[in-house]
Amino acid sequence: MKRIAIVVLALASGMVAVVAAVGISPWWWAAAVPLTLLGLLGAADLLQRRHSVLRNYPVLGHARFLLERIRPELQQYFIERNFDGRPFDRDVRTIVYERAKGTDAEQPYGTERDVYLPGYEFLVPSMAPCPVPKTPPRVRIGGPDCARPYDMALLNVSAMSFGSLSSHAILALNGGAAAGGFAHDTGEGGLSEYHLKPGGDLVWEVGTGYFGCRTPDGDFDPAEFADKAAHDHVKCVSLKLSQGAKPGIGGVLPGAKVNAEIAKVRDVPEGRTVISPPYHKVFSTPRELVRFIARMRELSGGKPAGFKLCVGSRRQFLAVCKAMLAEGTAPDFIIVDGGEGGTGAAPLEFADHVGTPLTEGLLTVHNALVGAGLRDRIRIGASGKIATGTDLVKRLVQGADYGNAARAMMFAVGCIQAQRCHTNTCPTGVTTQDPRRARALDVRDKTPRVQRFQEATVASALQLMASMGVTDPADLRPHMLRRRIDPYTERSYEELYEWLEPGQLLAEPPAAWAADWTAADPDRFTV
Repeated sequence: MKRIAIVVLALASGMVAVVAAVGISPWWWAAAVPLTLLGLLGAADLLQRRHSVLRNYPVLGHARFLLERIRPELQQYFIERNFDGRPFDRDVRTIVYERAKGTDAEQPYGTERDVYLPGYEFLVPSMAPCPVPKTPPRVRIGGPDCARPYDMALLNVSAMSFGSLSSHAILALNGGAAAGGFAHDTGEGGLSEYHLKPGGDLVWEVGTGYFGCRTPDGDFDPAEFADKAAHDHVKCVSLKLSQGAKPGIGGVLPGAKVNAEIAKVRDVPEGRTVISPPYHKVFSTPRELVRFIARMRELSGGKPAGFKLCVGSRRQFLAVCKAMLAEGTAPDFIIVDGGEGGTGAAPLEFADHVGTPLTEGLLTVHNALVGAGLRDRIRIGASGKIATGTDLVKRLVQGADYGNAARAMMFAVGCIQAQRCHTNTCPTGVTTQDPRRARALDVRDKTPRVQRFQEATVASALQLMASMGVTDPADLRPHMLRRRIDPYTERSYEELYEWLEPGQLLAEPPAAWAADWTAADPDRFTV
């Protein structure tokens, strides 16, 4: 097809030269050129064999490809309603933009949502609301084995790597975290200067590729890890087991994208394709996982250590709980990533059909830790489509202690949900390594937007809790969140789900948990 296009352009150029040479009136050849081009294009369409549409509808068929190319924009801007866009609807995007800009985020006239539609959820207000706390509460991260606990904000920047995001986006996100006093998860792409320069608190995430702390053979390098984890800005260290949008698979970074800067950050050779395997080399059993988390905490000088996962088998997570009990140690935190979480790129089948959604994932992890008598020493973070105060309060009700936001933070620095993150052509400079595109994102302008969005969202969550009669997130209870089952019935989370009592799995597991608890083996991941 490219060859045909080149021939068409060459013929057109030659025709223009001939017409000009013989002295025909410019008005004639001004009309003749486009008509000739269309004729040549039609001939090329008839001769090519790749597209059936063009062979049957020469020239006109190109309109189909043009409309298909701009279909997402047409859908987003002219067709979808305020509340039915995906992954984030216009209402949510608007509230993030307005809070980031510091403008009003109210709306008139009432909700546009159908509150009688099955699946609709709502928070339960109190007849005796409380005053809104003037200072947002923080969550102490650090169990009995942690020497340097960290007080986590209720909402933080979720894991997004340098390489997935541009340097300008990382600078703005970390600068906002520094200004607002909340944490910024580095993602698994390594600890870059853009994470460190603004001075924000960091959760350093290490994935299966061990980027930033790897040997030339791709194994974990404890000495390099200890050296970087000692940095004052690194407040917690996290081991990524899986990601919500693509659990159970690794990643490939093509050699063409591995420039000198990314190669240095990730400890990989410049220009060579880098593969992140789907599995870890540092552990192969639940017991080894628990031991390695303890080693990460020791290597970091006693900073909080934990892991992140998209929940799959409940039996396997219970095996990890048994390993914690057997080893007498546990992670300081666990980040639960929901199957609805975002990614720069993932196979559609994985994004749509693999991994537990955040609600069930949180309920599984929270109840397993409660039932095993471990919940009081482990904090739970929630990650997956948290963008508003309502989202945050719901996750706290479902068992989380704090929340992380990724795509909402991207909105705060200018993302317009173009969904071209994997093409290196992000129109706003957020998810690109193209310097020309990245420079469009002005760090000085976007940094305060990140801080304002986080502050306003936490304030909204506290206002919602106060309306429910609660000032401390720890006082939220399952009966305070309700879900419509059908047009005539709604139930509270207390009624919909089973909630275990502290130590219940150790004493007498309930029938629904007994088989998984019995089969869970701390020395192997039973399928």
